[in-house]
Amino acid sequence: MRHRDKSVTLDRKAGPRRALLRGLLENVILYEKVKTTEAKAKAVRPLVEQIISRCKENTLHARREISKTLYTDNAVRKCMEVLGPRYKERAGGYTRIVKLGERKGDGAAVAQIELV
Repeated sequence: MRHRDKSVTLDRKAGPRRALLRGLLENVILYEKVKTTEAKAKAVRPLVEQIISRCKENTLHARREISKTLYTDNAVRKCMEVLGPRYKERAGGYTRIVKLGERKGDGAAVAQIELV
């Protein structure tokens, strides 16, 4: 039975899964849209929402918490200086997932996750 089994494993162990999601999270923040599989887009969406909500605070504590998650200083800088002020008045829902069909090679469902 799968009662209360909400975690998405993406068929990976914890370490590689965490690295994959952190890399995808950073790309969404830097490029503002990323084309990936639908499952990965749905898995990274809550992480993007949490990071942008944290960016809106614009404090040193928030910056340090964000830099624990993101790999590069460019992503942290963009998050704090560009995305935080942009979504200051918005109460949530910073991302959109657009389904793009299926990938030619393996038939995986492809989607684009983008910032609204």
